[in-house]
Amino acid sequence: MKHFKNVFFLLWFTIGITNLQAQELNLFLIGDSTMSDKKDPDKNPEHGWGQVLPELLTDKIKVENHAVNGRSTKSFIDEGRWEAVLEKLEPGDYVFIQFGHNDQKFKSPERFTNPFTGYRRNLEKFVKETQEKGAHPILFSSIVRRNFNEHGTLVDTHGEYPLVVRMVADDLKVPFVDLQRATGELELFYGEEDSKSLHLHFAPGENDYYPNGKTDETHLSEKGATLVASLALKGLAELDSEFKSFIKESVLQKKIPGHNK
Repeated sequence: MKHFKNVFFLLWFTIGITNLQAQELNLFLIGDSTMSDKKDPDKNPEHGWGQVLPELLTDKIKVENHAVNGRSTKSFIDEGRWEAVLEKLEPGDYVFIQFGHNDQKFKSPERFTNPFTGYRRNLEKFVKETQEKGAHPILFSSIVRRNFNEHGTLVDTHGEYPLVVRMVADDLKVPFVDLQRATGELELFYGEEDSKSLHLHFAPGENDYYPNGKTDETHLSEKGATLVASLALKGLAELDSEFKSFIKESVLQKKIPGHNK
């Protein structure tokens, strides 16, 4: 009888491990337009860095991009978008969190948050509620805008918001990737002129999708999105996060201009 119980336990344990290994983990992205999927991806030059993540990750994890153009932490919550993600979260899943571009829009009360009060509170909400579901939150500071002044100096546009992300990550002991620093170094390496290729710069008639031309210093080209996404993943790998196992080896080995690691 004892032998039978041992065999039964071993069988149960083996099935449990097999089911756990077979379980597909999900990566949920919440954020703004710099991270979101763009329409007409085969024609549209604009790409969010979250849009290209599936190409850089293994098939062991599935990406669900819930980032949306124009959203702040406040509007993302108020519109029920966070609740929709929260309902899907399962133990072991991951959530990438990157806001800030729209939280600073003080002329838009439905989006604006004070960095040290509303913004911080919302970030803490995302982190704590993710953890309550047994999932893993990862915080990212905002990517920089291509904002060179007349002297050729790259000027910050995000103020205290990136600092607050770092503070929340430090206080709640969750992984933090400083995309503000990483993308700032990327812009500086390319320089004032060549950094245009990371964004959307088209003269009239140069691109069919923008027949009247386009100058956008915030959003990313496919090249820019791929570099930013690679920086995000490499930054995460440097933290010795378990997420590293989902990153393709080619990404980990990739040399990115302006970055030694």
